Amino acid sequence: MKLLRKAIWIPALASALVLLTSTMGIAAGVIDSFVVSGPSPLAACKAQDAAQPGRNFFNAEVEPQVAVSGSNAIAMWHEDRWSNGGGHGIGFSHSGDGGTTWATTGAMPWDACTSSSLAAYMRNSDPWVSFGPDGTAYASALAFNIAVPNWANAVVVATSTDFGTTWQNVQPIQGSAFTQFAQSTDKNSTTADPKIAGTAYTVWDTLIEPTDNPRDNPHTAAYTGPAYFSKTVNGGQTWSKAKVIIDTKQRQQTIGNIIVVDPNNGTLYDFTDLIVSPNTPFQGTRSNALLAFVKSTDGGDTWTAPQVIAPFNSLGVRNPNNGLPLRVGDGLQEVAIGGDGKLYVVWESSTNYQKQLKQSRGAWDDEILITTSANGGTSWTAPAVVHKLSSGLPTFTPTVAVNGNRVAVTYYDTRDLGATQTDHLPTSYWVRYSTDGGASFPDSSEQQIGATFDSMTAPIARGFFLGDYEGLQPSGSGFLAVYVKTNCDAPYPSSNPFCAPANSNTSNPPTTNTNPTDVFSAILS
Repeated sequence: MKLLRKAIWIPALASALVLLTSTMGIAAGVIDSFVVSGPSPLAACKAQDAAQPGRNFFNAEVEPQVAVSGSNAIAMWHEDRWSNGGGHGIGFSHSGDGGTTWATTGAMPWDACTSSSLAAYMRNSDPWVSFGPDGTAYASALAFNIAVPNWANAVVVATSTDFGTTWQNVQPIQGSAFTQFAQSTDKNSTTADPKIAGTAYTVWDTLIEPTDNPRDNPHTAAYTGPAYFSKTVNGGQTWSKAKVIIDTKQRQQTIGNIIVVDPNNGTLYDFTDLIVSPNTPFQGTRSNALLAFVKSTDGGDTWTAPQVIAPFNSLGVRNPNNGLPLRVGDGLQEVAIGGDGKLYVVWESSTNYQKQLKQSRGAWDDEILITTSANGGTSWTAPAVVHKLSSGLPTFTPTVAVNGNRVAVTYYDTRDLGATQTDHLPTSYWVRYSTDGGASFPDSSEQQIGATFDSMTAPIARGFFLGDYEGLQPSGSGFLAVYVKTNCDAPYPSSNPFCAPANSNTSNPPTTNTNPTDVFSAILS
């Protein structure tokens, strides 16, 4: 596919930036949150919704990612989330003061809603952004269709040299674009090299199936999902043709590939969920999902064989009181690397995984785990618990970052759910810190971020959905967290239009809930 070089898009809202500085009314001791996202800039895209399959939750923002360079930060997220995949586009915002105030600047030029060069695609998903040492921002996402007008999909990229005011080098990565259901890209991530200006790396998986007819249910027969890699060495002007770095056999796949770079020697580590047989939904078994990684010491030219670190043992999350599912970050790891090259990996898991396999509504992830390696992945510490509620209630979607001798892990949990409460699902966001290299995360270090909210007013995408991941990066002497919450805060006053009757998997959302979720930031000192 011909590269679409230097396609420049200046957001329509750039001449009238709106600074969003509101904080929420929260209890003493709770870390303030600041609004990042504003009204959807993609209202014009609603005109094509009737022709699309699925249900669109207009003005619902989910699954954010964030990058930090000095006092500047760029946040990205799904804008106007669909029930069956992606959103109208990828929204983004810039902060010049470390995350206290945000200027809502628009949506990325990656599909028909925002771009003439990528008008073949109707949706975007899975945003990722990373700063290089010279302040260049590298961003990627998925661009795709769901049946209408076809199954076209690709990994698309762009760069910015002015902290997100304008975006250039908008293009699909060579070898990532497909036109049928049988080949579909997923879960991309992009990492700028921390030392080499102009160099960045993008990874993703491509699910390859034996038919382009989804009704054939090819997962019961054969498929594979290798991990792909591409790099730029000229500031994003061009990207290398996609190549496989983790090859998978039939009925095996990777997902959630993320690269970190050792700042001392340039070694690349790609972490992934390596799924091997037996695999869902074959014969009703759960996926055999393994936390694994590969590494490269020559800039991505060659890679080691996969090394398995630990099983995920993830079951996902359901509301224990009514059985309704949440879509969370189960089976997806988050990773970080310290200035000394030490590696940190976190994920959500179930304490009694094997026992709960036999259950249905009683199965959920109830702990956050961490493992570390101080010798380049040669050996790993035994998985240790960062957080687990004594009640055993669900805990999910962790993120990790390292700043000097401090490690931060953020996560959601449902500790405030009443024993018989079924009409709301109180959910809160938290952080814990370690000052001993991730060996311990004392209870005394835990702090709540923002207000407790009702997850049952979130958009639905195979469950109430806040995102498969959230954002966390080192910033100054602390950290910047970017996360999603609903706009229905406890104690859920009936006068609040965003606390209308909860959505369900069988009914339409209430028309009064016109702003179900937003992206928020928090400065963690």
